[in-house]
Amino acid sequence: MSDPSPVTVWVFLGEGAQWPSGVFGTRERAESWIKAGELTGMLTEYPLDTGVYDWAIEHGHFQPRAAHQQTPSFVGRFTTAHQEHFHYIKGDQD
Repeated sequence: MSDPSPVTVWVFLGEGAQWPSGVFGTRERAESWIKAGELTGMLTEYPLDTGVYDWAIEHGHFQPRAAHQQTPSFVGRFTTAHQEHFHYIKGDQD
């Protein structure tokens, strides 16, 4: 029997950062860390064990319509606003 709820993680990307600075199992833990550090950036929920591109297609949030939208370069940079995400300024949710 499989669990119907997807397993996710919360990833924090600081303002201007190229790489994430924190990955958390719960939004609450992430927000506590963001608040304590007075951090500015974005917290995004990511599905575990799948790519965002595949997740978006599976959930009907994206459908490739052009050949370039199926290239490794496109898939590797893919992101979607359909992922749960929150913005923070100096530790407070914007």
